[in-house]
Amino acid sequence: MLDVLRGRRRFGVSVRTLPYSFWFLLLFAVGGVVLFIHLQDIADIVQQQAPGVRFSSTTPSKEFSEKVNSVSAINGKVTQQSAEGIVHPISPMQLPHSQGPQQAATTRAREPSLSSPPITKLQRKLLKTSPGVQGVTNSSNSFASTSTLSKSPQPKFVSMPEGLAEVQESRRRLIREVCAKYRSKISRKIMPHHVARIYVEDKHKLLYCEVPKAGCSNWKRVLLVLAGIANSTNAIDTGFVHNTNQLKRLDYFDRKSITERLETHTKILFIREPLERLVSAYRDKFESPNDYYHPVFGKHIIAKYRVNASKEALKTGNGVTFQEFIKYLLDVRRPVGMDIHWEPANQLCNPCHVEYDFIGKADTMGEDANLFLRSIGAPADLEYPTLKDGNPKAVRTSTEIMQYYFSNLTISERQRVYDFYYMDYLMFNYSKPYNDLY
Repeated sequence: MLDVLRGRRRFGVSVRTLPYSFWFLLLFAVGGVVLFIHLQDIADIVQQQAPGVRFSSTTPSKEFSEKVNSVSAINGKVTQQSAEGIVHPISPMQLPHSQGPQQAATTRAREPSLSSPPITKLQRKLLKTSPGVQGVTNSSNSFASTSTLSKSPQPKFVSMPEGLAEVQESRRRLIREVCAKYRSKISRKIMPHHVARIYVEDKHKLLYCEVPKAGCSNWKRVLLVLAGIANSTNAIDTGFVHNTNQLKRLDYFDRKSITERLETHTKILFIREPLERLVSAYRDKFESPNDYYHPVFGKHIIAKYRVNASKEALKTGNGVTFQEFIKYLLDVRRPVGMDIHWEPANQLCNPCHVEYDFIGKADTMGEDANLFLRSIGAPADLEYPTLKDGNPKAVRTSTEIMQYYFSNLTISERQRVYDFYYMDYLMFNYSKPYNDLY
Protein backbone atom coordinates (compact mmCIF):
# COMPACT_ATOMS: atom_id res chain seq x y z
CA MET A 1 0.00 0.00 0.00
CA LEU A 2 2.84 2.40 0.82
CA ASP A 3 4.40 1.63 -2.55
CA VAL A 4 1.13 2.47 -4.30
CA LEU A 5 0.85 5.77 -2.45
CA ARG A 6 4.45 6.65 -3.23
CA GLY A 7 3.79 5.82 -6.91
CA ARG A 8 0.76 8.12 -7.00
CA ARG A 9 2.74 10.88 -5.31
CA ARG A 10 5.59 10.51 -7.81
CA PHE A 11 3.05 10.59 -10.70
CA GLY A 12 1.44 13.78 -9.32
CA VAL A 13 4.83 15.44 -8.99
CA SER A 14 5.79 14.46 -12.54
CA VAL A 15 2.50 15.85 -13.89
CA ARG A 16 3.02 19.14 -12.05
CA THR A 17 6.55 19.42 -13.45
CA LEU A 18 5.50 19.10 -17.08
CA PRO A 19 6.63 22.16 -19.07
CA TYR A 20 4.13 24.99 -19.54
CA SER A 21 4.46 24.67 -23.33
CA PHE A 22 2.93 21.19 -23.17
CA TRP A 23 -0.15 22.47 -21.33
CA PHE A 24 -0.44 25.40 -23.76
CA LEU A 25 -0.36 23.09 -26.78
CA LEU A 26 -2.90 20.77 -25.18
CA LEU A 27 -5.34 23.59 -24.43
CA PHE A 28 -4.82 25.03 -27.93
CA ALA A 29 -5.62 21.64 -29.49
CA VAL A 30 -8.78 21.22 -27.39
CA GLY A 31 -9.89 24.75 -28.24
CA GLY A 32 -9.31 24.08 -31.93
CA VAL A 33 -11.48 20.97 -31.83
CA VAL A 34 -14.29 22.84 -30.05
CA LEU A 35 -14.09 25.72 -32.55
CA PHE A 36 -14.13 23.30 -35.50
CA ILE A 37 -17.24 21.56 -34.19
CA HIS A 38 -18.94 24.92 -33.60
CA LEU A 39 -18.22 26.25 -37.07
CA GLN A 40 -18.89 23.04 -38.94
CA ASP A 41 -21.79 23.55 -41.31
CA ILE A 42 -24.31 20.97 -40.18
CA ALA A 43 -25.95 21.13 -43.61
CA ASP A 44 -22.78 19.53 -45.04
CA ILE A 45 -23.16 16.55 -42.71
CA VAL A 46 -26.89 15.92 -42.54
CA GLN A 47 -29.25 17.07 -45.26
CA GLN A 48 -32.31 18.46 -43.53
CA GLN A 49 -35.29 17.07 -45.35
CA ALA A 50 -38.88 17.55 -44.38
CA PRO A 51 -41.28 14.59 -44.43
CA GLY A 52 -43.05 14.06 -47.71
CA VAL A 53 -40.73 16.22 -49.83
CA ARG A 54 -37.82 14.67 -51.71
CA PHE A 55 -34.76 16.52 -52.94
CA SER A 56 -32.93 13.60 -54.43
CA SER A 57 -31.05 13.59 -57.71
CA THR A 58 -33.77 11.62 -59.44
CA THR A 59 -35.73 12.90 -62.41
CA PRO A 60 -39.03 14.66 -61.58
CA SER A 61 -42.20 12.64 -61.93
CA LYS A 62 -43.68 12.06 -65.37
CA GLU A 63 -46.84 13.91 -64.34
CA PHE A 64 -44.92 17.03 -63.30
CA SER A 65 -42.76 16.98 -66.47
CA GLU A 66 -45.86 16.67 -68.64
CA LYS A 67 -47.42 19.67 -66.87
CA VAL A 68 -44.38 21.86 -67.45
CA ASN A 69 -44.07 20.73 -71.09
CA SER A 70 -47.76 21.43 -71.59
CA VAL A 71 -47.33 24.98 -70.29
CA SER A 72 -44.36 25.44 -72.64
CA ALA A 73 -46.41 24.29 -75.60
CA ILE A 74 -49.29 26.59 -74.75
CA ASN A 75 -47.14 29.68 -74.59
CA GLY A 76 -44.78 28.83 -77.44
CA LYS A 77 -42.11 31.31 -76.40
CA VAL A 78 -38.40 30.83 -75.91
CA THR A 79 -37.33 34.10 -74.29
CA GLN A 80 -38.36 35.90 -71.14
CA GLN A 81 -39.37 39.52 -71.62
CA SER A 82 -40.08 42.23 -69.12
CA ALA A 83 -42.95 44.68 -69.41
CA GLU A 84 -40.61 47.00 -71.35
CA GLY A 85 -39.62 44.30 -73.85
CA ILE A 86 -36.11 43.65 -72.52
CA VAL A 87 -34.94 40.06 -73.01
CA HIS A 88 -33.40 38.23 -70.09
CA PRO A 89 -30.56 36.16 -71.55
CA ILE A 90 -29.93 34.01 -68.48
CA SER A 91 -31.85 30.86 -67.64
CA PRO A 92 -34.09 31.01 -64.57
CA MET A 93 -33.03 30.18 -61.05
CA GLN A 94 -33.74 26.56 -60.18
CA LEU A 95 -33.92 24.45 -57.05
CA PRO A 96 -30.60 22.86 -56.09
CA HIS A 97 -29.68 19.17 -55.80
CA SER A 98 -32.08 17.88 -58.45
CA GLN A 99 -31.93 17.12 -62.13
CA GLY A 100 -34.64 17.39 -64.72
CA PRO A 101 -35.36 18.55 -68.23
CA GLN A 102 -34.24 22.12 -68.93
CA GLN A 103 -37.11 24.40 -69.87
CA ALA A 104 -37.20 27.44 -72.10
CA ALA A 105 -36.73 30.69 -70.22
CA THR A 106 -40.11 32.35 -70.61
CA THR A 107 -42.22 33.86 -67.88
CA ARG A 108 -44.87 31.18 -68.41
CA ALA A 109 -42.88 28.26 -69.82
CA ARG A 110 -39.99 28.56 -67.41
CA GLU A 111 -41.96 27.42 -64.40
CA PRO A 112 -39.60 25.24 -62.54
CA SER A 113 -37.83 22.24 -63.81
CA LEU A 114 -35.81 21.09 -60.83
CA SER A 115 -32.27 21.29 -62.22
CA SER A 116 -29.38 23.32 -60.91
CA PRO A 117 -25.86 22.94 -59.57
CA PRO A 118 -25.65 22.86 -55.76
CA ILE A 119 -25.74 26.21 -54.02
CA THR A 120 -22.55 27.41 -52.40
CA LYS A 121 -21.68 27.16 -48.74
CA LEU A 122 -21.93 30.96 -48.48
CA GLN A 123 -25.49 30.87 -49.81
CA ARG A 124 -26.42 28.11 -47.37
CA LYS A 125 -25.10 30.18 -44.49
CA LEU A 126 -27.07 33.21 -45.73
CA LEU A 127 -30.21 31.11 -45.81
CA LYS A 128 -29.56 29.66 -42.37
CA THR A 129 -28.88 33.07 -40.82
CA SER A 130 -31.64 35.06 -42.55
CA PRO A 131 -34.44 36.48 -40.35
CA GLY A 132 -36.92 33.90 -41.61
CA VAL A 133 -35.14 30.97 -39.95
CA GLN A 134 -36.06 30.78 -36.30
CA GLY A 135 -36.62 28.09 -33.78
CA VAL A 136 -40.07 26.65 -33.32
CA THR A 137 -42.03 28.66 -30.80
CA ASN A 138 -45.42 28.41 -29.23
CA SER A 139 -47.05 31.74 -28.54
CA SER A 140 -50.43 32.76 -27.28
CA ASN A 141 -50.42 35.48 -29.95
CA SER A 142 -50.53 33.00 -32.83
CA PHE A 143 -53.69 32.79 -34.92
CA ALA A 144 -53.52 29.58 -36.89
CA SER A 145 -51.26 26.73 -37.74
CA THR A 146 -50.59 25.93 -41.37
CA SER A 147 -48.02 23.76 -43.03
CA THR A 148 -46.54 24.35 -46.44
CA LEU A 149 -45.58 20.67 -46.50
CA SER A 150 -49.19 19.58 -46.70
CA LYS A 151 -51.06 19.66 -49.98
CA SER A 152 -52.58 23.06 -50.72
CA PRO A 153 -56.37 23.29 -50.76
CA GLN A 154 -57.95 23.74 -54.16
CA PRO A 155 -57.92 27.49 -55.02
CA LYS A 156 -61.32 29.17 -54.99
CA PHE A 157 -61.69 30.24 -58.64
CA VAL A 158 -64.84 30.46 -60.71
CA SER A 159 -62.87 29.50 -63.81
CA MET A 160 -59.28 29.61 -65.02
CA PRO A 161 -57.65 28.70 -68.34
CA GLU A 162 -55.94 25.32 -68.17
CA GLY A 163 -52.53 26.72 -69.08
CA LEU A 164 -52.67 29.40 -66.39
CA ALA A 165 -53.84 26.88 -63.81
CA GLU A 166 -50.81 24.70 -64.56
CA VAL A 167 -48.45 27.66 -64.29
CA GLN A 168 -49.96 28.58 -60.94
CA GLU A 169 -49.66 25.05 -59.65
CA SER A 170 -45.97 24.92 -60.61
CA ARG A 171 -45.34 28.25 -58.86
CA ARG A 172 -47.08 27.06 -55.71
CA ARG A 173 -45.20 23.77 -55.90
CA LEU A 174 -41.85 25.55 -56.11
CA ILE A 175 -42.63 27.71 -53.06
CA ARG A 176 -43.67 24.65 -51.05
CA GLU A 177 -40.45 22.86 -51.94
CA VAL A 178 -38.21 25.83 -51.20
CA CYS A 179 -39.94 26.34 -47.85
CA ALA A 180 -39.58 22.66 -47.01
CA LYS A 181 -35.91 22.76 -47.96
CA TYR A 182 -34.80 26.03 -46.37
CA ARG A 183 -37.49 26.95 -43.86
CA SER A 184 -38.21 23.58 -42.32
CA LYS A 185 -37.16 24.77 -38.85
CA ILE A 186 -39.57 27.67 -38.57
CA SER A 187 -42.78 27.49 -36.61
CA ARG A 188 -45.91 27.21 -38.73
CA LYS A 189 -47.81 29.39 -36.27
CA ILE A 190 -49.12 32.48 -38.01
CA MET A 191 -48.22 35.58 -36.02
CA PRO A 192 -49.49 39.17 -36.51
CA HIS A 193 -46.46 40.26 -38.53
CA HIS A 194 -46.99 37.39 -40.99
CA VAL A 195 -50.26 38.93 -42.21
CA ALA A 196 -49.52 42.63 -41.61
CA ARG A 197 -49.18 43.41 -45.35
CA ILE A 198 -52.29 41.52 -46.45
CA TYR A 199 -55.33 43.61 -47.47
CA VAL A 200 -58.86 42.24 -47.10
CA GLU A 201 -61.74 42.49 -49.59
CA ASP A 202 -64.60 40.48 -48.14
CA LYS A 203 -67.19 40.97 -50.89
CA HIS A 204 -65.24 38.78 -53.31
CA LYS A 205 -63.41 36.92 -50.51
CA LEU A 206 -60.00 38.20 -51.53
CA LEU A 207 -56.73 38.61 -49.60
CA TYR A 208 -54.02 40.60 -51.39
CA CYS A 209 -50.47 40.83 -50.06
CA GLU A 210 -48.90 44.19 -50.79
CA VAL A 211 -45.39 44.18 -52.32
CA PRO A 212 -44.41 47.84 -52.90
CA LYS A 213 -43.00 48.64 -56.36
CA ALA A 214 -44.77 45.59 -57.77
CA GLY A 215 -48.04 47.22 -58.83
CA CYS A 216 -49.47 47.53 -55.33
CA SER A 217 -51.05 51.00 -55.84
CA ASN A 218 -53.07 49.78 -58.82
CA TRP A 219 -54.04 46.63 -56.96
CA LYS A 220 -55.41 48.76 -54.13
CA ARG A 221 -57.45 50.64 -56.72
CA VAL A 222 -58.84 47.30 -57.90
CA LEU A 223 -59.71 46.32 -54.32
CA LEU A 224 -61.51 49.62 -53.76
CA VAL A 225 -63.66 49.01 -56.85
CA LEU A 226 -64.33 45.38 -55.91
CA ALA A 227 -65.42 46.51 -52.44
CA GLY A 228 -67.84 49.07 -53.92
CA ILE A 229 -65.95 52.01 -52.41
CA ALA A 230 -65.12 53.46 -55.85
CA ASN A 231 -66.77 53.11 -59.27
CA SER A 232 -63.65 53.22 -61.41
CA THR A 233 -59.93 52.68 -60.89
CA ASN A 234 -59.14 55.74 -63.02
CA ALA A 235 -61.05 58.00 -60.60
CA ILE A 236 -58.85 57.12 -57.60
CA ASP A 237 -55.88 59.41 -57.08
CA THR A 238 -52.58 58.43 -55.46
CA GLY A 239 -53.25 60.24 -52.19
CA PHE A 240 -56.51 58.39 -51.59
CA VAL A 241 -54.94 55.03 -52.46
CA HIS A 242 -52.20 55.35 -49.85
CA ASN A 243 -54.09 57.20 -47.13
CA THR A 244 -57.52 55.61 -47.10
CA ASN A 245 -58.49 53.53 -44.09
CA GLN A 246 -61.36 51.86 -45.92
CA LEU A 247 -59.15 48.93 -46.89
CA LYS A 248 -58.42 46.86 -43.81
CA ARG A 249 -55.31 44.78 -43.35
CA LEU A 250 -55.68 41.27 -42.04
CA ASP A 251 -53.92 41.95 -38.73
CA TYR A 252 -56.70 44.46 -37.95
CA PHE A 253 -59.10 41.58 -37.19
CA ASP A 254 -59.27 39.27 -34.19
CA ARG A 255 -57.74 35.80 -34.18
CA LYS A 256 -60.89 33.94 -35.12
CA SER A 257 -61.62 36.27 -38.05
CA ILE A 258 -58.05 36.01 -39.32
CA THR A 259 -58.18 32.22 -39.24
CA GLU A 260 -61.55 32.12 -41.01
CA ARG A 261 -60.40 34.45 -43.80
CA LEU A 262 -57.18 32.51 -44.35
CA GLU A 263 -59.29 29.37 -44.81
CA THR A 264 -62.08 30.79 -46.97
CA HIS A 265 -60.60 33.68 -49.00
CA THR A 266 -58.51 33.54 -52.17
CA LYS A 267 -54.98 34.68 -51.33
CA ILE A 268 -52.96 36.44 -54.03
CA LEU A 269 -49.40 37.74 -54.30
CA PHE A 270 -47.74 39.72 -57.09
CA ILE A 271 -43.96 40.01 -57.15
CA ARG A 272 -41.26 41.65 -59.27
CA GLU A 273 -37.68 40.91 -60.29
CA PRO A 274 -35.85 41.86 -57.05
CA LEU A 275 -33.13 44.16 -58.42
CA GLU A 276 -35.60 45.92 -60.73
CA ARG A 277 -37.84 46.49 -57.73
CA LEU A 278 -34.88 47.85 -55.73
CA VAL A 279 -33.86 50.32 -58.44
CA SER A 280 -37.49 51.37 -58.89
CA ALA A 281 -37.72 52.12 -55.16
CA TYR A 282 -34.49 54.12 -55.19
CA ARG A 283 -35.58 56.22 -58.19
CA ASP A 284 -39.00 56.89 -56.69
CA LYS A 285 -37.91 57.72 -53.14
CA PHE A 286 -34.55 59.41 -53.62
CA GLU A 287 -34.26 60.77 -57.17
CA SER A 288 -37.73 62.31 -57.15
CA PRO A 289 -38.82 64.96 -54.62
CA ASN A 290 -40.10 63.30 -51.45
CA ASP A 291 -41.07 64.98 -48.19
CA TYR A 292 -40.67 61.78 -46.16
CA TYR A 293 -37.79 59.70 -47.48
CA HIS A 294 -35.33 62.57 -47.96
CA PRO A 295 -35.43 63.87 -44.37
CA VAL A 296 -36.07 60.51 -42.66
CA PHE A 297 -33.71 58.28 -44.66
CA GLY A 298 -31.64 60.61 -46.82
CA LYS A 299 -30.11 62.71 -44.03
CA HIS A 300 -28.91 59.63 -42.13
CA ILE A 301 -27.56 57.93 -45.25
CA ILE A 302 -25.60 61.02 -46.31
CA ALA A 303 -24.27 61.60 -42.80
CA LYS A 304 -22.85 58.08 -42.54
CA TYR A 305 -21.69 57.26 -46.05
CA ARG A 306 -20.69 60.56 -47.68
CA VAL A 307 -17.27 62.07 -47.06
CA ASN A 308 -17.26 65.85 -46.61
CA ALA A 309 -21.02 66.16 -47.02
CA SER A 310 -22.27 69.71 -47.44
CA LYS A 311 -24.39 71.37 -44.76
CA GLU A 312 -27.24 71.62 -47.25
CA ALA A 313 -27.19 67.87 -47.97
CA LEU A 314 -27.05 67.05 -44.26
CA LYS A 315 -29.95 69.39 -43.61
CA THR A 316 -32.28 68.28 -46.40
CA GLY A 317 -31.23 64.69 -47.17
CA ASN A 318 -31.51 65.46 -50.89
CA GLY A 319 -29.26 63.85 -53.48
CA VAL A 320 -28.58 60.37 -52.06
CA THR A 321 -26.56 58.50 -54.70
CA PHE A 322 -27.29 54.90 -55.67
CA GLN A 323 -23.91 53.81 -54.28
CA GLU A 324 -24.74 55.42 -50.93
CA PHE A 325 -28.16 53.77 -50.94
CA ILE A 326 -26.57 50.36 -51.54
CA LYS A 327 -24.08 50.90 -48.71
CA TYR A 328 -27.03 51.62 -46.43
CA LEU A 329 -28.90 48.53 -47.65
CA LEU A 330 -25.96 46.20 -47.02
CA ASP A 331 -24.94 47.69 -43.67
CA VAL A 332 -25.85 45.42 -40.77
CA ARG A 333 -25.78 48.54 -38.58
CA ARG A 334 -27.93 50.79 -40.70
CA PRO A 335 -28.33 54.33 -39.41
CA VAL A 336 -32.06 54.05 -40.10
CA GLY A 337 -34.18 50.91 -40.32
CA MET A 338 -35.52 48.75 -43.13
CA ASP A 339 -38.42 49.90 -45.31
CA ILE A 340 -41.13 47.89 -47.05
CA HIS A 341 -40.24 49.36 -50.46
CA TRP A 342 -36.96 47.41 -50.56
CA GLU A 343 -37.57 44.67 -48.00
CA PRO A 344 -37.47 41.20 -49.66
CA ALA A 345 -40.90 40.06 -50.84
CA ASN A 346 -40.67 36.74 -49.02
CA GLN A 347 -40.30 38.62 -45.72
CA LEU A 348 -43.24 40.91 -46.49
CA CYS A 349 -45.71 38.21 -47.50
CA ASN A 350 -44.32 35.14 -45.72
CA PRO A 351 -45.30 32.48 -48.29
CA CYS A 352 -43.87 29.76 -46.04
CA HIS A 353 -46.66 30.55 -43.57
CA VAL A 354 -49.46 31.73 -45.86
CA GLU A 355 -50.19 29.47 -48.83
CA TYR A 356 -51.09 31.79 -51.70
CA ASP A 357 -53.56 30.59 -54.30
CA PHE A 358 -52.34 32.87 -57.09
CA ILE A 359 -48.79 34.17 -57.62
CA GLY A 360 -48.46 36.77 -60.37
CA LYS A 361 -45.40 38.52 -61.75
CA ALA A 362 -44.90 42.15 -62.67
CA ASP A 363 -43.41 41.39 -66.09
CA THR A 364 -46.78 39.92 -67.13
CA MET A 365 -48.87 42.00 -64.73
CA GLY A 366 -51.66 43.03 -67.08
CA GLU A 367 -52.20 39.51 -68.41
CA ASP A 368 -51.93 37.79 -65.01
CA ALA A 369 -54.09 40.34 -63.21
CA ASN A 370 -56.92 40.40 -65.75
CA LEU A 371 -57.02 36.61 -66.06
CA PHE A 372 -57.19 36.42 -62.28
CA LEU A 373 -60.04 38.96 -62.11
CA ARG A 374 -62.02 36.94 -64.66
CA SER A 375 -61.31 33.75 -62.70
CA ILE A 376 -62.92 35.09 -59.50
CA GLY A 377 -65.99 36.49 -61.26
CA ALA A 378 -65.09 40.18 -60.98
CA PRO A 379 -67.23 42.67 -62.95
CA ALA A 380 -66.59 42.32 -66.68
CA ASP A 381 -65.68 45.99 -67.08
CA LEU A 382 -63.04 45.91 -64.30
CA GLU A 383 -59.51 45.59 -65.60
CA TYR A 384 -56.16 46.10 -63.96
CA PRO A 385 -55.19 49.77 -64.52
CA THR A 386 -51.90 50.96 -66.00
CA LEU A 387 -51.69 54.19 -63.98
CA LYS A 388 -48.21 55.29 -62.90
CA ASP A 389 -47.85 56.85 -59.47
CA GLY A 390 -44.83 58.77 -58.18
CA ASN A 391 -43.15 60.72 -60.97
CA PRO A 392 -45.48 60.27 -63.96
CA LYS A 393 -42.88 61.68 -66.38
CA ALA A 394 -40.18 59.17 -65.44
CA VAL A 395 -39.70 56.09 -67.59
CA ARG A 396 -40.72 52.87 -65.85
CA THR A 397 -37.81 50.93 -64.43
CA SER A 398 -36.85 48.12 -66.80
CA THR A 399 -34.11 45.51 -66.87
CA GLU A 400 -32.02 47.82 -69.01
CA ILE A 401 -32.38 50.71 -66.54
CA MET A 402 -31.62 48.39 -63.61
CA GLN A 403 -28.41 47.22 -65.28
CA TYR A 404 -27.37 50.84 -65.87
CA TYR A 405 -27.58 51.61 -62.15
CA PHE A 406 -25.79 48.42 -61.13
CA SER A 407 -22.98 49.04 -63.63
CA ASN A 408 -21.65 51.66 -61.19
CA LEU A 409 -21.25 49.08 -58.42
CA THR A 410 -18.33 46.73 -57.82
CA ILE A 411 -18.66 42.99 -58.47
CA SER A 412 -18.57 42.43 -54.72
CA GLU A 413 -21.42 44.88 -54.13
CA ARG A 414 -23.53 43.27 -56.86
CA GLN A 415 -22.93 39.87 -55.30
CA ARG A 416 -23.91 41.08 -51.85
CA VAL A 417 -27.13 42.67 -53.14
CA TYR A 418 -27.96 39.41 -54.93
CA ASP A 419 -27.28 37.51 -51.68
CA PHE A 420 -29.60 39.93 -49.87
CA TYR A 421 -32.46 38.97 -52.22
CA TYR A 422 -31.37 35.37 -52.77
CA MET A 423 -34.48 33.79 -51.25
CA ASP A 424 -36.70 35.87 -53.55
CA TYR A 425 -34.72 34.69 -56.58
CA LEU A 426 -34.94 31.08 -55.45
CA MET A 427 -38.53 31.05 -54.23
CA PHE A 428 -40.04 32.90 -57.20
CA ASN A 429 -37.80 31.34 -59.87
CA TYR A 430 -36.14 34.48 -61.21
CA SER A 431 -33.02 34.39 -63.36
CA LYS A 432 -29.67 35.57 -62.10
CA PRO A 433 -29.32 39.17 -63.30
CA TYR A 434 -25.59 38.75 -64.05
CA ASN A 435 -23.53 35.81 -65.27
CA ASP A 436 -20.70 36.41 -62.79
CA LEU A 437 -22.95 35.89 -59.74
CA TYR A 438 -22.77 32.62 -57.84
